[in-house]
Amino acid sequence: MKTNRSRIALWLLMSSLLTALLMSASLSFQVKKTNPAPNALTDLEKKDGWRLLFDGKTMSGWRGAYMDSLPNKGWEVRDGLLIVKESGGGEAAFGGDIVTIDEYGNFELTLDFRLTDGANSGIKYFVTEQQPRTPGSAKGLEYQLLDDAKHPDAKLGINGNRTLASLYDLIPAENTKANPIGEWNHARIVVKGKHVEHWLNGEMVLQYERGGRTFLAHKAESKFKDLPGFGEYEQGHILLQDHGNRVFFRNIKIRVL
Repeated sequence: MKTNRSRIALWLLMSSLLTALLMSASLSFQVKKTNPAPNALTDLEKKDGWRLLFDGKTMSGWRGAYMDSLPNKGWEVRDGLLIVKESGGGEAAFGGDIVTIDEYGNFELTLDFRLTDGANSGIKYFVTEQQPRTPGSAKGLEYQLLDDAKHPDAKLGINGNRTLASLYDLIPAENTKANPIGEWNHARIVVKGKHVEHWLNGEMVLQYERGGRTFLAHKAESKFKDLPGFGEYEQGHILLQDHGNRVFFRNIKIRVL
């Protein structure tokens, strides 16, 4: 009788261990399906119309602002990351900004970014390459990327409208929950007609209507006040900014809405 009980106990133990292993394997498989490798799309994302703007290996699909090709300095692709090189903090003074070859109107854009101490950069959309060309003159609406604690720009502008995730120099982001400098953050920009949303790490931090009363009131107080039609174009390029500080990007994805 004692031997039978021991056998039953051993069988139950082995059964429990096998069940735990199967559950662990299943969970691992689910995580891999829902969290793909960097710079890759899941089958669901492909079905939903997403495409990569950065494959982790090349800068295909991009060119320098006001250029027919990529900058020959200032940017590099390494270890699956798109990197802005450090050059002393000058705006578009080294490699210069890069823009997508394609233009977009209604879209959803997502990417991961990692800032370094005191860094300044930005994600611009509805970008036009206006003449005459001056440093940083490729104009567009900007999702600000900034080390708010250490970069002086955070204290300029009006009511914090130059801080992280803000619509640069126009509308401040609210209730932002950024990860510490040196860690990855996730940006999301959604444009549906005139309606625009900025998201940071899964939370919407501002929304506005392009050309709406509030937008125009903020524009009238900004550095863009004398630019006719600023931010109201039907489509434009996506731009990643070279502001002379080291910044890292990955998982740059877009879908047309």
